Parts: sequence; structure tokens; C-alpha cells
Amino acid sequence: MPQLYVGTSGWAYPSWKPDFYPEKLAQKKFLNFYASKLNAVEVNYTFRQLVKETTVQNWIKETPPHFLFTIKAHQVLTHIKRLKGAEDFLARFLGTLEALERAKRLGPILFQLPPNFKADQSVLAEFLKLVPRGVRAAFEFRNPSWYDEATWQTLRERNIALCVAESEERDTPHVVTADFAYYRYRKPSYTPEERKAMVGRIQEHLAAGRDVFAYFKHEETPEGVLYARDVLEGCARLGD
Repeated sequence: MPQLYVGTSGWAYPSWKPDFYPEKLAQKKFLNFYASKLNAVEVNYTFRQLVKETTVQNWIKETPPHFLFTIKAHQVLTHIKRLKGAEDFLARFLGTLEALERAKRLGPILFQLPPNFKADQSVLAEFLKLVPRGVRAAFEFRNPSWYDEATWQTLRERNIALCVAESEERDTPHVVTADFAYYRYRKPSYTPEERKAMVGRIQEHLAAGRDVFAYFKHEETPEGVLYARDVLEGCARLGD
């Protein structure tokens, strides 16, 4: 059965009290509470530092068996090496995620390319050869030069998802390139009608047999996490 995973890009926000977190909840209990309402999270701080084994074990301990952690790829891969000569660091980065993978708690890895990184199919194709077949991965392209059939074909050959990112700056085309879908909803607000449309699109993916990962913006205000809960509950109601 295809699964839907919905969350935000982070959870450690005291400003989500009292709309999401209870007023007196200690910050060390945030992840446990978050995981009782949502079933996935996108971890962004791995963009700047490698996660420690003790941290990963704490994540696993604080969340239920069905909860998944999507990991943002380190900037060394995407912004410094820009996908070239990255084999050694990629292996090191993936090594830090082995405990999550063993526990079956690892969601997709998100590779977010910088806006000034223009399309280069050969560089992308060579890098994708380094990504193990068993690892789910998604690519967020922030330069529009990538938005064409050549990119979609490069991704499809390796079953890599196109990250459909919605923001005030740009909207990624809604193109399917893998056996799962990946959404990043980054606008500050979404109307009830827009959220209803999200649910409809998600249901289409699920009906086609694709897992769906959807993450909302994680700013200091609680809107994103409330939208995430609303969408997850809306899809659950339709599935009943």
C-alpha cells in the first residue's frame, strides 16, 4: 500500500506554543509530541553538519516505528563540490545515516542545488551513478534551466524524484520522475482551497501506487505545522 508522509522542515520551535505544542511542554519532548501528530520530518541542519550517531539514536528512541526522517544533503555535495568529485564525501555522508536506514526510518535524501547552478546533464548523471540504488533521493533545482525533458529523463533513469517546490520566488513543474513524489510547500500561507487541491493531488499519487512525502515551511510561526496536520488528516479522512 502506498504511504503518505507529511511534516515540516524541523520541529524545535518554542514559538509553536500554544497553537501546536502545549504551553508547558519541555523542548526535549518536542520531537516525541511532534511524532504523535505527524509521521515525518525533513531535517535541514544536516545541510551544514554531519549528524552524530548518538543524535540519530535519540531520534529513533523518541519516535514511533512508522515515523520517517528525510535528510537534506550536506552543502559540501551540492554547493561546494557542486556534484563533482563528490564520491568520498557522499560515502561519508551516507555513513552517518546508516543507523536510520537499519531501523527502516530513513526517508528520501533531498539534494537542493543552489540558484546559480545551471543545468548540466552530464554532471548530474555522473553524480547519480554514485547514489546507491537502494537510497531514495529527490532533487530540488532552483535554476529554471533544469526544467526540461532532458532533466526528467536523467532522473527517471535512476528513479530519482523531482522535488516540487512551491515558493513565492518559483514553482517547480509538476512532473513525475520516480515511484514516489516529493513536495516542499514554502509559501507563507495557504488557503483552505489550496490545501484541498494539495489533498487532491496527493490522492492521485497514492491511487497510482506512489508514496508521497510533503513538507511545509518551518518558520517561527506555527502555520506550517498546522497546515501539515490539516493535510495529513484530510487525506486520512478520504482514505477511510
